[in-house]
Amino acid sequence: MSTPTPRDVINAFLNEVRSAKHPERAGRYMADEVAAHQVQSEAPTVVMRTPADYANHVREMWAANGPFTLTIEDMICEGERVYVRWRQQGWSNAPDQPRRALIEVASAVYHVQAGRIVRYHIQIDRKGLELQMTSGAD
Repeated sequence: MSTPTPRDVINAFLNEVRSAKHPERAGRYMADEVAAHQVQSEAPTVVMRTPADYANHVREMWAANGPFTLTIEDMICEGERVYVRWRQQGWSNAPDQPRRALIEVASAVYHVQAGRIVRYHIQIDRKGLELQMTSGAD
């Protein structure tokens, strides 16, 4: 059996795992330990994630916000690197606020080796999410 291309790995990972359709399949696409480089304003951090950690992270997003859709808006591949920009649409479930639609815009560069994600660099428009959650609030 041939090794899937990096594009194939990331497309399947996003559509199956990150979408929350099948988070339990994270181990099919991720190495045993993945360095997740997260840009958060001026304090970039690196979180080491296992496939089980990532699956739990996706389940937590689902529990916090309920069903959401993930739409891949752009995907560019160069060697083992795959750049992806997506839009995730869901709902706020804050108990002290009215339920409202939320849109998360994010992008990531995934590094794939031997058919598995070994690290990624992700940026999420957290300020945009914050503004959506507080707009119209008293």
